[in-house]
Amino acid sequence: MKAEFINPFLRATVKVLSTMANITPKAGKPGIKKGDIAQGGITGLTGHSEGSMSVTFSKECALAVVNNMIGENFTEMNADVADAVGELTNMISGDARSQLQKIGYSFSAATPTIIRGENHSIKHISTGGPIVFIPFSTENGKFWMEACFGPP
Repeated sequence: MKAEFINPFLRATVKVLSTMANITPKAGKPGIKKGDIAQGGITGLTGHSEGSMSVTFSKECALAVVNNMIGENFTEMNADVADAVGELTNMISGDARSQLQKIGYSFSAATPTIIRGENHSIKHISTGGPIVFIPFSTENGKFWMEACFGPP
């Protein structure tokens, strides 16, 4: 996957988490994901025929992000936390698609799917391209952004 495809997702992830949850994530070194197993406990996955992207949070990070975002004090993963993760996924995807459109690429939107549980699988849409992941760290734990898009 070209850097011009992954950079909008990286920027969108930082922007959305900073703006919506007042959390400044620090990106780690990107890599190519092997296999389907998620690193964290809850994933928002969205995609269309052109590809897919996901954001997977550790439990601690998801709770901190959602608590900051909503102004509540969730201590356990529940439907409200899952809904908020879905909304964050939607916002990140939308911001990244907007950035990509400015440089001449157009990708369709889709409703996010939420997957919960330790060691859950993430099935990206097969586009023939690699699954690129970027690990992020925060004061409240880790999360991972993944994107898989084939050539336009």
